[in-house]
This record gives sequence, structure tokens and C-alpha cells, in this order.
Amino acid sequence: MTIGEKIQTDIVVAMKAKDEHKLTTLRMVKSSLKNKEIDKREKLTDAEEQQILTTLIKQRRESVESFTKGGRTELAAKEQAEIGMIEGYLPQAAEEDVIRAVVRGAIHTMSEGGSRPTPKEMGTVMNVVKQRILADGLRADGKLVSEIVKAELAK
Repeated sequence: MTIGEKIQTDIVVAMKAKDEHKLTTLRMVKSSLKNKEIDKREKLTDAEEQQILTTLIKQRRESVESFTKGGRTELAAKEQAEIGMIEGYLPQAAEEDVIRAVVRGAIHTMSEGGSRPTPKEMGTVMNVVKQRILADGLRADGKLVSEIVKAELAK
């Protein structure tokens, strides 16, 4: 069952339960998936669906930060609840240790051809790490990956 199908099933459940907040959140997610599918003009892959959900979570996190700075705790709490609902459809996020191991492996592999990558080559290392994380079927926050890559390249 794809993420889109799972969301559609949960929309029906939320309607029957009269859970308005969950219903509006799931409809928003479904709308985002459908819009991307229309733009692409073909079915979305699981990876693309996960990418859209990750983008939605990132937007919500930025909103939480803005609302918290502005003293709007009730809106921040609402956004935080939406993050929790959306994350339920994504695979478990990779732990920091797992990400660090992937980063070290990528740096080691890139070092085999000659010299070790420098902090100036962070973009290249990030691309390799992102590909490895996706290939392993993991999910990781880009900000955390960036911090770990920076720290490992600085060594």
C-alpha cells in the first residue's frame, strides 16, 4: 500500500471519527501529493511521495519556529501536531550514529582515489551521502546530515 492509498484510507477513518484537525491535515497532504502527480503527469514513486512529505514536515518545522518566536504557542502546537501526523507515514528516521557511519563510509570511499575530501568539497560529499541514505531506504534530516558532514570533514 502506497503512502497516498494509506492517507486516503485514513481520511475516511477521520471523517467517520469526526476528527476535524486530522481530516484537514490529511486532505492537505493528499492535495500536495495529487498536485505533484498532476505536474509530473504520471504516478509518483514511493521515494517521490516521501520527498513531498519531508518537504511538508520541513515547512511545518519552520512555521513552529516562527510561531514560537512570535509568542503564538497555540499555533506552534497545532503545527507540531501536524508534523507528528505526517511523520507517521514516513519510514523511521535514521539515528545519528547510522548517519555518521554512512558519512564516514562515503568519505572513506571518496578518499580511496587519492586525497581525502576537504571542507570545500562538502557539496560533493553531501550528494554521495544523500544517495547512500536513499539507497539504504533510510530517512534523514538534511540539516543533521549537513552538520555531521561538516564535523567529519573538519577532522
